[in-house]
Amino acid sequence: MTPVDARRILGLGPDEDPRIHLDEFKQARERIGELVRTAPNDTIADRYQKGLIEFDQALAAIQESLEAAGLASPPLPASTSPELPVAAPEIEHPPVPDPSTRPSRTLSLTAWLLILLTGIGGGGWIYLKDVERKKEQLQTRITFLVRQGSTLIENRRWPDASKAFDEIEGLAPGSPSAQMGRRSIEAGMAEEQTQFVGYWTGQAIAELEAGRLDEAAAATRQVLDKSPHHQETIAILHRIADARLRQARAKIITAARAQLDERDWHAAIETVRSMLTTTPDDPDAKSIIADATAAIEKTAADQAKAAALLLQASARDQGEFDQQALDWLREANSLDPGNPEITALLEKLSTYTRTLRVPGDFATPAEALAAARDRDRIILTEQVWKGPLIINAAVDLQGSDPTKTTIECAPEDGSAITIGPDAKGARISGIGFRHESFAVGTERYSVALVRGGRAVFVDCRFASASGHGLAVVEKGQAIVDRCRFSDNGWNGIAAMGEGSTLEVKDSECRDNFEHGIESWNGAAVILTNNRCEGNSRNGIHADNGLASATITGNQLIANREFGLVLGSAGSGKISGNSARANLLGGFVIRAAAANSSVTRNQATLNQGPGLILEKGLPSAAYADNELTKNSNSQMLTEANLSQPDEIPAQPSERD
Repeated sequence: MTPVDARRILGLGPDEDPRIHLDEFKQARERIGELVRTAPNDTIADRYQKGLIEFDQALAAIQESLEAAGLASPPLPASTSPELPVAAPEIEHPPVPDPSTRPSRTLSLTAWLLILLTGIGGGGWIYLKDVERKKEQLQTRITFLVRQGSTLIENRRWPDASKAFDEIEGLAPGSPSAQMGRRSIEAGMAEEQTQFVGYWTGQAIAELEAGRLDEAAAATRQVLDKSPHHQETIAILHRIADARLRQARAKIITAARAQLDERDWHAAIETVRSMLTTTPDDPDAKSIIADATAAIEKTAADQAKAAALLLQASARDQGEFDQQALDWLREANSLDPGNPEITALLEKLSTYTRTLRVPGDFATPAEALAAARDRDRIILTEQVWKGPLIINAAVDLQGSDPTKTTIECAPEDGSAITIGPDAKGARISGIGFRHESFAVGTERYSVALVRGGRAVFVDCRFASASGHGLAVVEKGQAIVDRCRFSDNGWNGIAAMGEGSTLEVKDSECRDNFEHGIESWNGAAVILTNNRCEGNSRNGIHADNGLASATITGNQLIANREFGLVLGSAGSGKISGNSARANLLGGFVIRAAAANSSVTRNQATLNQGPGLILEKGLPSAAYADNELTKNSNSQMLTEANLSQPDEIPAQPSERD
């Protein structure tokens, strides 16, 4: 490039020295360097840097042209760009003419600079416009992604939202919008997780409390699939496992007790034996085994006694009616009901009396009873017969099975069966008695009534009575053997009034709305080897006045008040009874029963005291009773039983 070319390019006159404009070139170069330093990203900075290099190259060419013409110029400053510093060679410059002597130029420095910048990187001004456009496009894209990410967060589409903010980070590294979006995603996911866990744990607890264990376990799996170590959910899972064990235990206990009810002793033992391998101290299982074992031993003793009675009855058989032989055989049949020899001889001796069959000889039981006389046998077939029936003769009324032969009547019509004063020795066996419905009010009929007469009930059932299951009144006498009393509106069995006597043995009184067995106002009782369980008040309540009370070998279990309350008795023996798991306590003895012997009874696991003695009763006289594991105290003495608050009440949650 010649001086003439340099002057022409720079727009100078023929006499104008180009060196005077180098300071302006320096300022222009600094502006380009500033663009490099302030570029919004590395890509744009690189492009500005290339332009700066080309600018320096152009100035170097001009300087070389001046040097070739013998016009020295001061060195250009080193590049201010931190990325690529460029230094021009040092050249000594001659004195610069006064600018005022410069002729006018045909092209201004600004125009020249625009032309020069236009050539930078082949783009110049167009390039700067393109940069601005791309910057606007970038900002538009970022704005769109921010909006899109926010919408995706609101809709909980976390992966898609993450992609949006990742793209923002790629376009503008360190962008506050990207950082804020990621924090929003993290917070949203945490909130969603909290809500998810809260819902499913709540669902699991609700199902658990409702006893739906499979549904409860499924709810816990929803949480543990996402958070395997969530402690609250793991704790719920443990509770479910415990509930399964309790359910399995309850099922086994229920089945075993049903087998006890059916007198299938060996099956009951086998049912609970497996449970004792894992929980050897389970009180219910141990109790069932004890009951079944005792029943097996008693059955063996009963069979031996039945065999002896059979021999005695056989020896008296002379081909004619013999009441003593017949009574022996009936007792033997009760002790060993499946013995074919006893059954055959009983049938033979029974033929010495009249047999009235219903239906057959008579259409209804009432017709047969109206025609019957002492010692007649009335046989009912398996069906439901309508009462009420009244027996006023010493007849033998037989059904085949208390679950298949039933006598019922409406509760307002009276008792399903009444033993009248003239029935001096009636016997009823194998029949179930019930009311058709339940009547409320203070006056309710018992489902069976012994009113002044004498009767024996064997293998019968008394259920769903509006009042008592069986009532003995007006000096009536009743013997109850191997019977069951359940779900009756008042007591299972009741005896009341002077001269009335009640003997109950080997029977069950369960789930009655008052006491299992109750006697009062001078009635005497003999209660042996019975089971009174789950009654709404006491298992046995005896308030006999001056009459005796003999209560031995009974099991009094899980009644809502006490196992046994002995209110008064002129004499008696209370021995060998077991009171277990009753709500308010085991045994209560009042001062009016001080003449009764109370020994060798057991009270355990009751939720109140094992033995409660009224004021005035010496505790030493009751030391021969076993009291263990009862709540509050084993023995409560000097109790003021005229004040109900004197007996410790239990927490309401146990009610």
